[in-house]
Amino acid sequence: MKTSVLRKNIRITPDPSRVITRFLDISDERKTDVIRKVLAMSEDEVNISLSQLLKGYSKRHRNISMIFETHFNKLDHVLKYLGIASENINQSRKVLIGSYFTMEYSIESAAFFNPSLVEDPDQSGLGPDEQRVIFSFRATGEGHISSIVFRSAIIDKNNNLIIEPVGKMLAEAARIKKNIYDKESFIKKLVEMGNFNNNIFSVLVLEKLDDSFTYGELKRAVEETKNTHQLSEDKDLIINQMMWLAKSHYELEFSLDSAISERVIFPISETEKKGIEDARFVKFTDDNGQVTYYATYTAYDGITILPKLLETKDFYYFKALPIHGEIAQNKGMALFPRKINGKYAMMCRIDGVNNYIAYSDTINIWRQAKLIQEPKYPWELVQVGNCGSPIETEEGWLIITHGVGPMREYVLGASLYELDNPEKEIGRLKTPLLTPNSEEREGYVPNVVYSCGSIIHNGQLIIPYAMSDYASTCAAINLNELLNELKNSK
Repeated sequence: MKTSVLRKNIRITPDPSRVITRFLDISDERKTDVIRKVLAMSEDEVNISLSQLLKGYSKRHRNISMIFETHFNKLDHVLKYLGIASENINQSRKVLIGSYFTMEYSIESAAFFNPSLVEDPDQSGLGPDEQRVIFSFRATGEGHISSIVFRSAIIDKNNNLIIEPVGKMLAEAARIKKNIYDKESFIKKLVEMGNFNNNIFSVLVLEKLDDSFTYGELKRAVEETKNTHQLSEDKDLIINQMMWLAKSHYELEFSLDSAISERVIFPISETEKKGIEDARFVKFTDDNGQVTYYATYTAYDGITILPKLLETKDFYYFKALPIHGEIAQNKGMALFPRKINGKYAMMCRIDGVNNYIAYSDTINIWRQAKLIQEPKYPWELVQVGNCGSPIETEEGWLIITHGVGPMREYVLGASLYELDNPEKEIGRLKTPLLTPNSEEREGYVPNVVYSCGSIIHNGQLIIPYAMSDYASTCAAINLNELLNELKNSK
């Protein structure tokens, strides 16, 4: 008996009115010209212009005047070139100057897709058999730059999804902290990454640094050493590793008065400047019972991709760090929700075609993987991959998969693996669980349904999924039906 799928009457579509502010970075020559013109304005002209500006934008952004001032502070080098001290410019004029170097960016004007679904840390104020959940989405705007955004919802006792009202005052993190590195642990991480052979060049760089240092200090030390020593191919490799490691770490903290639907994780580091893609969130429970939410995602700099990891306990404070090791080289890594036999476990697709499983003692270092699933049926002959973290059930690990078949059609499948040995398959669907229907197959990328993480509630599997890389929806599946089909599928 084939498992039935109930599509929910939910459509979450891109909304171009959801905007954040960005620094408008033009040439220094043009910056100089604009600043000179604003400095030449009379006080009345400044006050009138600023008043009109604040009326137009204070309802679109929290603390818009503070944003303008922050952007003004990024112009310090231009002011020095002009021979003007910042303290000699009054507050109104600073804010007005900053506004000329501010722009709005519509984070989801192009697409709103590839969702994951996890239990909200806050389960207060709910009725019997209700659960508050958090959706994460990949939001894509101008230039195809992707960010991570969220929605809050409640699943009621009848498995109806009620999406909570969406806030309009979007904001990036109120505080962004770049990592300060401890020299000893930094060297250990380089050793773990491999290729760090303690050569003379790396020693010279590290000798210029204190026991703790910032990314900027490392960059200066590298440049100074390059200017005094010839760079060979092996030295170039270690430099790239040192800089990559340093610029991949950061921390974010959102304002406590922001709704979760107003928090935007926009690309910050150089490794992700062109997009943060396909976050797979999972509620991870450690052996001591401590809960941490992790998300594996793909950082894209316009040329190469880099697997990375987000960590949070409350969805206000996030820590980002790179995933490294020999198998951290492709999209689609998905962490198991607990350790298996004392080790972290990860689904991955290191060759872009097959599903693998990996184990590690350290959550962001992955060295070896074992092949556990290859394309088998006509609807997945191009590739198979996971659609989010494995879900623990009494019958085994339930893994929602995606398969790519003829006409590059993406469909969802499912597999079941043993709890104590997730390398051993119990069963696998012979036909797709979900294929794009006539309403879902039209979009930015036609013929695609895709998910980054599902949840179980009241005996049903709730799968959020994207429709042709444009918008998102949900489906509900009877869990027992699915597990029975999987157990009888061999």
